Amino acid sequence: MTVDSITAEAFALQVERYYGSLISTKQRVPQVSILRPGMIAEDSNAKQNSEPSLGGKFLYAGELDAEARALVVAANIAGAATLATSADAEARKQAMRDGVVDFLVTTLDEALRILKNEVRKRETVAVCIAQAPEIVEHEMLERGVLPDLKHPIEPAGLEQGQCILSWRVVVAPALWLPKIDVIVADCLHKNLGAPGLDSETGESTRRWLRLAPRYLGRMAQGVRVLRCSENSARYLAEQLRAEVESGRVGAVVEINLIREGQSLQYFVKPPLG
Repeated sequence: MTVDSITAEAFALQVERYYGSLISTKQRVPQVSILRPGMIAEDSNAKQNSEPSLGGKFLYAGELDAEARALVVAANIAGAATLATSADAEARKQAMRDGVVDFLVTTLDEALRILKNEVRKRETVAVCIAQAPEIVEHEMLERGVLPDLKHPIEPAGLEQGQCILSWRVVVAPALWLPKIDVIVADCLHKNLGAPGLDSETGESTRRWLRLAPRYLGRMAQGVRVLRCSENSARYLAEQLRAEVESGRVGAVVEINLIREGQSLQYFVKPPLG
């Protein structure tokens, strides 16, 4: 791996750990939003979608530093409405360029107008206020604005028997990665209920596979990471190997199996000619 690719994978892994932590909290946050007393998020989308989601929940991520960037991306994937702050103009601009936040505003009033609307609709949104966090937090306290979730949030570690499967296409990732994503999603769907893929894990995994590429964007430079059981990771890796070696995926694929304290890396190449 190059230095850039290592950085991209590390960021994707950090986002995945925050996503795992956020999704695991979905049953523990209040059903009534406290952005405004008595305001209940609409539930029509939740009834139609079995995926776990933080739609209708308000997350305060604090200052938009490196940790908070990963948390905001994870919250976007999980479906939350997120507020961050930064007095650093360059950090705010970079967050917009990278798609970490959707709106840059200058006051809490502006931020709350956006957040209230999206919380009510259970839609995903990320807003950054161009102020230092201590100023914003003091004003939130004065107004009685309390988030459902608040940073710091502990990233989820690997549980017993879990590992991380990651894959990367060396050439033409824009062409081949979406096709590989379909292969992986199809394998997971066909094998839901297999060891390490119970229904709840499967639903949160499908959400991750569907939305992570969109929200990670160029920050992960075409890296895909997936938390699953070691048995499932080995099964998926073998399926990827078969697709590449058969020529149905016409690119070299780098595959990593990451467990606590160790990593197995190998390259799979399509047939010559």
